[in-house]
Amino acid sequence: MENKPVETTYYHLKRCPVELALEVIGGKWRIPILWKLSDAKTVRYNELKRSISGITNTMLTRSLQDLERHGLVKRIEYSEVPPHVEYSLTDTCQRLIPALKIINEWGKSI
Repeated sequence: MENKPVETTYYHLKRCPVELALEVIGGKWRIPILWKLSDAKTVRYNELKRSISGITNTMLTRSLQDLERHGLVKRIEYSEVPPHVEYSLTDTCQRLIPALKIINEWGKSI
């Protein structure tokens, strides 16, 4: 009997896209941050912190850095007096917002 190679599927060769997406946006604070940023064009750091109940400075900073590293959030630093930083969603992240709206509606129904 001849040994034939076993066919592999896409999921065996690469990670599941849903798994990958959840790795990027998962965690306690990332989706709430993206949701708050979706309401406005740009948001200053302290305004964002005030709008997310219970988040610490450390967690907000880390989450924003991770989202920026993944290309979902854009950070703009202004060197004027007083200096400030603003955050906004990238075009890549804007494509995610319709899915978050569906999740939001589903959450209201449960």
